Parts: sequence; C-alpha cells; structure tokens
Amino acid sequence: MKKTATIGLSLNELASLSGATLRGDGERQVTGFATLVDAGPDDIAFLANPAYLKHLAGTRAAAVLLRPEHVEACPTNALALDNPYLGYAKLSSCFDRFARATEGGVHPTAVISDSAVLGEGVSVGPQVVIGDHVRIGARVRIGAGSVIGDDCEIGEDGMLHANVTLYHGVMVGARAIIHSGAVLGGDGFGFAHDGRGWQKIAQIGGVVVGDDVEIGSCTSIDRGALGDTVIGDDVKIDSQVQIAHNVHIGDHSALAGCVGIAGSTRVGRGCLLGGGVGLAGHLEIADRVQVTGMSLVTNSILEPGVYSSGTGAMPNALWRKNAVRFKQLDALARRVSKLEKS
Repeated sequence: MKKTATIGLSLNELASLSGATLRGDGERQVTGFATLVDAGPDDIAFLANPAYLKHLAGTRAAAVLLRPEHVEACPTNALALDNPYLGYAKLSSCFDRFARATEGGVHPTAVISDSAVLGEGVSVGPQVVIGDHVRIGARVRIGAGSVIGDDCEIGEDGMLHANVTLYHGVMVGARAIIHSGAVLGGDGFGFAHDGRGWQKIAQIGGVVVGDDVEIGSCTSIDRGALGDTVIGDDVKIDSQVQIAHNVHIGDHSALAGCVGIAGSTRVGRGCLLGGGVGLAGHLEIADRVQVTGMSLVTNSILEPGVYSSGTGAMPNALWRKNAVRFKQLDALARRVSKLEKS
C-alpha cells in the first residue's frame, strides 16, 4: 500500500527538509512516496541502490532523490544529496498519514486508575487499561487494547500501537515507538532445580528503555531478576526479538528479527545484530560489533569488527558430504599432529 499525504508538499519544501539540492521546478507539488517503478506523476521516488539505476530512465515520478552523479540521467525533477537513503528516511514520515499527531482524548471504554497522571494531549484508545501511579508524558498515543501496569512511566511524544503490554514498573523514554504484541517487563526465565523439580526465582527488577527507541511487534523484553534490563537511547529492535533478564543494550544499536539474547549479556554501543543471531548469557560485546545473520555467539567479543559463524546454504548433497567431513576433523588433526612430530 502506498502512503499518501492528505496535502501536497512542494519540491522546495522537500529539498529543505532533506538537505538536498534541487534541480527542477521547486513549486511542483507531490502527494506520495513510491518506488521508481511504481511512482506516478504526483509521487516522489528515490534511488539509493545502484542495482535500481536501470529503472531511472523509465520512472513516471514527479521527482527523484538520488546522488549527484545520477542527476544528468534523471528524466524528471531531481533532489540530489550524498545519501539518498537517509533523505528518504527523513521525508518518509511526511507521507505517512498514520504518523501524524492526533487530537488527545480518552475513549469511554478505557479503564484508567484515579492515581494515573496523563500529560497534555495524550490519546487513549478503546479498551486500554492504565494502572495505579502511572505517569504518561504529553502527546503520547496509546492504541486499542494496550495494558500499562502499575508504576510505569512513558516519556512524551511516544506511540504504543494496539495490544502492547507493559508490566508493572517499566520505564520508557521519550519518543518511543512500540508495535503491537510487544511485551515489556514479563518475568525473566529464572528457576533453580532442587533435584526433583524447579523453584521459581522471583524477578524483582525492572525494564528501563531510553529515548528514541523503536520496538517491533511481538518482541519480549524481560524484567531483571535483580536490577534492571536496560535498553539504551536510539536502539532499534525488530519484530520477534527475545531479550532476557538483566541484558544491557548500548545506545544506537540495532537488532534484526528473531535475535535472541540470554540473560545478563551486555551489548555495546553502535552494535548491529543480524536476523536470527543468538547471544549466550553473561557475555560482553564491545562497541561497534556487527554479527551477521544466524550466527551463534558463545564467547565474549572484546574488539570491534564483523563476526560470523555457521555455513551458508549449499546443495544438499554437498552439505551432507561436508557434514561427514566435519565429524572427521578431530581425527584428521590428530593424524597431522602425529606426522609433524615424527
């Protein structure tokens, strides 16, 4: 579905918002954002990946965000900047009608504790439940069916989509976006075995989320056992991510879908974890570490860099042969060592 603005924006306005240099008609109005292939005469498009350069000549867009070296090849108005993908990111919200501020108000079916404090312009949707001593900052929007437990705090200008759950004592910073089905503050996976069965360990810490954080749908962030689970400022977390108790995620890190992080692991600032990455518990991950998709990390990483584990897909017959040879590596290493000593 193409997001369409309710009002037009001129190319002069878009150039100013994105920091681009305009070549063409600055008064031209556009009302939507689309790909080079799908754009119509009232849309703006962008070209960031050279693989799509082949579509530039045939685009019907009113204007295109692109790099300066591609301006001459552009058949329409051009907005030139060194990082067109960043320009796209800056302008995208202008064309997302759901991202725009709505008038505050409380739906009559919402249940709100008398001790809760709601800031100016807060919007509360149908069937929302807000517990005791909750504090919600100005202009926060809370979608239908969400539950905010006792003693939670949410900073200003945040957005909780439908059916978000914050257990008691969760602290969320300003401008957070939390998508549907996310659960913050559920019990961590803590049990002690007595030889016959499991004894539950009470999870008496909390969850602290910084400013400008986005959390994807159906992601779980468990509360700390002792102390808090902490998500730093400007952290971006994809859907279906599991963050266990007492994990710390450093500022500006990004976690792709299905990442799993076991308890008490600390991830540094500016880290990138690809889809399906697993981090064992009680590890230290340095700042500016990138772990590629589906990798399993079982030891601390103390130096910045790119790390990988596992093997990529290959024809099954070749994989089966390699699996057999992998089992033979230890015996082969012993034979080589014996030959070297003889």
